[in-house]
Amino acid sequence: MKRIKQPLRRFSSLGLLALLAATAALAAGPTDRFDSAVAHVGRSPADMKRDVADHSVEILRLTGVRPSMKVADILGGDGYFSELLSYVVGPKGHVYLINNASFDEWSGTELTTRLANGRLPNVEHRTVDLNHMDLKAGSLDAVILSKVYHDLYWVDTEGIWPKVDTASVLVQISHAVKRGGMLLLVDHSAQSGHGSSDASSLHRIEEDFAIKDFESRGFKLIAKSDLLRRPEDPRDKISYKPPMLGKTDRFVLVFKKVAR
Repeated sequence: MKRIKQPLRRFSSLGLLALLAATAALAAGPTDRFDSAVAHVGRSPADMKRDVADHSVEILRLTGVRPSMKVADILGGDGYFSELLSYVVGPKGHVYLINNASFDEWSGTELTTRLANGRLPNVEHRTVDLNHMDLKAGSLDAVILSKVYHDLYWVDTEGIWPKVDTASVLVQISHAVKRGGMLLLVDHSAQSGHGSSDASSLHRIEEDFAIKDFESRGFKLIAKSDLLRRPEDPRDKISYKPPMLGKTDRFVLVFKKVAR
């Protein structure tokens, strides 16, 4: 298994520093299809800030996604990664932006604006019941699950999140990815030994649990990255609210589909 180690970077003022870094990257010029995707004309300032904070180029590069591929961005929310992938796979490729109704609602106008007027013609937005995604067997070259895998284990008591048959969803994903295809998984780290028990309360999940979960369904872990590591995170606070918003320790895992 390949492990990609990168120095952790700190940003005291993401707004200014992110835009400066993005501008510098553009000035240097693209070096591959992933750099070209980030440098694509018309991307929003908010997305450019996220490029830096989330190391999006480096993370996507781990997938090896190529032109003409078919990729699913599952629970892709407002479509940030879907847009980048649309540029990587090109006009002969296809990106499925798959949300359920809740994710569509939370994404609001950002999703609507991103897809307005056929702006991304090779991106197909689908609103589905996750328990019945209707993905064709062997139809996908890659799948992206960015900070949403834990939601498959979220048991909601407030009526804002539908019941998910997690095993069914993971089997559907496994069947849809062709043999040799890739799966990129990024999520908020839970404490060691906690498995999926923090998914509802803290919106976190344990890395070792995730590895076993996917390897039991025909995938093999082939790479890790330390790009999004935050060792100072105690992993005991909710991931999407202050004080941990944007400051969580996140694991990055790349799997290859090895079995049918």
